This record gives sequence, C-alpha cells and structure tokens, in this order.
Amino acid sequence: MRTLKWIAIAAGALIILVVIGGWLFLKYGASGFSAREKPSAVETTMAHFARDVAIPSSAKSQSNPVPDTPEVLAQARAHWADHCAVCHANDGSGGTEMGRGMYPPPPDMRQKDTQQKSDGALFYIIENGIRLSGMPAWGGPGIDPQDSWKLVRFIRHLPQLTAEEKSEMEKLNPKGPEERKEEEEEDKFLKGEPTNEPKTEHHH
Repeated sequence: MRTLKWIAIAAGALIILVVIGGWLFLKYGASGFSAREKPSAVETTMAHFARDVAIPSSAKSQSNPVPDTPEVLAQARAHWADHCAVCHANDGSGGTEMGRGMYPPPPDMRQKDTQQKSDGALFYIIENGIRLSGMPAWGGPGIDPQDSWKLVRFIRHLPQLTAEEKSEMEKLNPKGPEERKEEEEEDKFLKGEPTNEPKTEHHH
C-alpha cells in the first residue's frame, strides 16, 4: 500500500515536471532565458511554495532572542547598509542596479509577503540563503547568529524607516572606486592640497 502511494506521488511529480518543462520551452524556447525578464506568476508561485517548504517548521516557530531596542536597531541598520543594501536597497525595496538585474529580483521587503513571515523563517533565510536565487547564506562557522536576529529586527522596522535613517545609511553604503576617488579629491581640496582634477584651459 505504501509502495503504491509513493508510485502515485512520483507519477504526479513527473507529470507536473513535464507540464512545467513544456510550458518553459514554449515560453522561452525561441527567445532564450534572460535575467532581465520579469518572473511569471507561475514561476513566482512555485518559487514561494518551494521556499516555504524548504524552511523546517521547527525553524519557523523560533522566537527572536534579541531585544527590540534602539541600540540593536542601530547596529542592524549599519549592518544592513554595509552588507544588504547593494541588492535590497537601504529601504528594502530592492530598487538597486544589482537588485534589478537579478532573477528573480529581490522582493520589496516592506510588503506583506515578507512582513507576514515569522521571525524564525526570516532568520532561517538569512542564515541559509535561498537556492537558485541571488540570496546567499550568511550563517556559518565563526559567524554570530545574533547578527542575523538583529537583521530580522531591522526587517520588521523597514515599513517605518525614516528619511533621516536612510540618509544616515547612505554614508555607510559601500562605495565604488570612482566614488572613493571623488571623496579623496574633495578632501584634498578642502585641505588646500593639490588635486588630480584636470585643469580647465582658458582660451583668449
């Protein structure tokens, strides 16, 4: 009896895979796959289902051991600005150059799809990442899990993020070579030191 049950499950899964494979071939066979495309409703639903199934129920039921204090929020805000904002944006919208180029793109974490998840589920995703997406696993040996729990506190705060907080975070965002060079030039100029800025030629 148990064998028949597993055969039926396997047959059902195979049929689903064939249908999905056929649909993907018809949709992308001629034009190819591109990360610039927006995921379809079917892909989004499947991805959400797979992600939810992949999170153990024991993880979902975990409570956040980190207190909800201004100090914890400040630490998490700085951590987010330095590590997470490049894909998720300071405000959690995902509206960055990196985020827009990913497939699937990062979700708007201010919305209910993220905010309705349990603290334990958010912690599990931060620690273990999401397969077949751009979300890496941030947990591991030598990494304090308290940092991930603090980020969960910040994610809960995203819908109430203020303009002042976003401005503060911009100072902590990683900077590219051009931005760093520009800051160095400005610093030299303010100190009265010679800069490498090209001189403007005056024609008479």
